[in-house]
Amino acid sequence: MQKRDLNKSGGSGGGSAAPAPKRGRPFGSTSGSAAASSAADSVAPSTLLGPSLQVHTSFAASDQNNKRIVLALQSGLKSELTWALNTLTLLSFKEKEDMRKDSLAKISGLLDALLQVIDDWRDIALPKELQKTRRVRTLGSNSLVTGFGYEYEALGSNDNVKQSGLTDASVQKNVAKFRPSEWWYDEDGLFNLDDEGRAEKQQCAVAASNIIRNFSFMPENEVIMAANRHCLETVFQCIEDHSTEDEELVTNALETIVNLAPLLDLRIFSSSKPSYIKITEKRAVQAIMGMLGSAIKAWHCAAAELLGRLIINPDNEPFLLPFFPQIHKRLVDLMSSPALDAQAAAVGALYNLAEVNMDCRLKLASERWAVDRLLRVIRAPHPVPEVCRKAAMILESLVSEPQNKALLLAYENAFAEILFSDTRYSDTFARILYELTSRPSNKFTAARGVWGM
Repeated sequence: MQKRDLNKSGGSGGGSAAPAPKRGRPFGSTSGSAAASSAADSVAPSTLLGPSLQVHTSFAASDQNNKRIVLALQSGLKSELTWALNTLTLLSFKEKEDMRKDSLAKISGLLDALLQVIDDWRDIALPKELQKTRRVRTLGSNSLVTGFGYEYEALGSNDNVKQSGLTDASVQKNVAKFRPSEWWYDEDGLFNLDDEGRAEKQQCAVAASNIIRNFSFMPENEVIMAANRHCLETVFQCIEDHSTEDEELVTNALETIVNLAPLLDLRIFSSSKPSYIKITEKRAVQAIMGMLGSAIKAWHCAAAELLGRLIINPDNEPFLLPFFPQIHKRLVDLMSSPALDAQAAAVGALYNLAEVNMDCRLKLASERWAVDRLLRVIRAPHPVPEVCRKAAMILESLVSEPQNKALLLAYENAFAEILFSDTRYSDTFARILYELTSRPSNKFTAARGVWGM
């Protein structure tokens, strides 16, 4: 099936716009700001993952060094893991060096090794107190006084023999459910992680997620990562648990998905590829909806952009259609936000959603305040002309449906005002007024069909 074009031609001028750029760093950039740069330097020693490194440009060109990086990540040793993560952070961030980009894309097993670092943290991320289960005690279970909590029941009963028999039966029943192969996950295991060890695991997972995010900016890696089910399941699980997970880890995962979205097919979660976390298409969309409803600006802006990119692929449409009413309502709310980037993200997503099908356009037109806020974006106007143009094109898509004309006739004067006051969008609003009044559907609109002459 042919994919929808990411950038639709607008107006009578035609043509296609440049592809949507990749998202930048989510919480702002410190480049060009001396104050922010000095502030970052002041806190760098306490927040960097290990010592700073100087990596030569020819480092990544060696197959031996590539294997060493992968083996260091797989080893789990603190010193080796720190060295590999620091090295990869530098190599992946400097995108302008083609030699590094090519070599990083060809390192065998690197993506799986980085994902394993995140999975190791995810396995212990939930505090043990919240998932503690009763341990099965078998030593001395046939004695009246066992030392494992049975002495009260045994000594306090008048029928010791009967009580002992109940104890044996209950213990044997529980023994069948106990799986010795998982003893290392129990809080009383031999190799426990204290608070410092857990913090180090979390820091390594965040560093690995940042490297994967950097990889997603490189064209050589996009196809590989978008087709890797393990990678998609890991990042979707991170954003699914955004309320309990590390915020930087969630942000990196969300940015990764946004970069891969034009190539992402949600059907991969029901494919025959090996699954690690059992994420389904519905859970993936629900995770995105959780991000869209977040109060954090970087998250809901990225989620809006993600939805706008996912709908370009018609194969994703069946999984997004059930959520359209919620999506429309939230995007309309974002258009009323004072944050200009939130407005731009909402308009960009609605621009693609309005082209999906007739039902989508009907629901959007009937959404309360939708038309008012689209007009407000144009009248304000938004500082980015492309956002205003897309808002006007959304209105043109809505008026193309005959069922919407009765709703949009109430805004005829507003459309006419923009037509005569703003020459940049006069052609679009002329078409809107022509479509709105030249084909009357009842006797009330027949007398007002003057704009079609």
